[in-house]
Amino acid sequence: MSFIRRPSTERGGENMGWLDSKHSFSFGHYYDPGHMGYRALRVINEDRVRPGKGFGRHGHRDMEIISYVVSGALAHADTLGSKGVLKRGDVQAMSAGTGVEHSEFNGSDAEDVHFLQIWILPEAGNLPSAYAQINVPDEEKRDRLRLLVSPDGAEGSLRINQDARLYASILEAGARVEHQLAAGRGAWVQVVAGTLAVNGKVLEAGDGAAIEDVDTVTVTASDTAEFLLFDLA
Repeated sequence: MSFIRRPSTERGGENMGWLDSKHSFSFGHYYDPGHMGYRALRVINEDRVRPGKGFGRHGHRDMEIISYVVSGALAHADTLGSKGVLKRGDVQAMSAGTGVEHSEFNGSDAEDVHFLQIWILPEAGNLPSAYAQINVPDEEKRDRLRLLVSPDGAEGSLRINQDARLYASILEAGARVEHQLAAGRGAWVQVVAGTLAVNGKVLEAGDGAAIEDVDTVTVTASDTAEFLLFDLA
């Protein structure tokens, strides 16, 4: 088994007062040639944005962008006509494709919004732009792996233009889930909250890990834990 841990404390990032952002991979002013991404997974940013603040209108292209809201309210608007406020359990996927502009602000005037922004490289450039979102209650993630994103929209997941699948899970203390990993594929586990063991290796909140050369990825919670699991070609 190949297991490479990315400790939370070693992530890059920036704190601008209104924004506290932690970068698992190189992003913006943070550049580390040893952490440029993992397979098609290019960005995992853990962002906390103060009330009334956010990212003004800006553009993207040729990227699959996923937002996973942990707490608070994330107000989104884009040039595709999508507009709304995402809360706990909401997941959005935007295929930037040939080009799209959007803004993301804290939709609350009282509490921070905490979310993970994820970028995945698309299978090709200049694809049509698209936006979609789903709500996945915590109950659907409890002690199981719930598929959120896939290349084919299976099981009510959001479709992206890449051979990648994203799962979410909330495990009670002592609970365990297993994921079968096909030959040649790799998994990335990102811990949102709590402490867990991945194939016997301990990960804590904010930690990530790349796992390869195994048939099964086994995740066991030490206490109540929430995590994302990426299955990547």
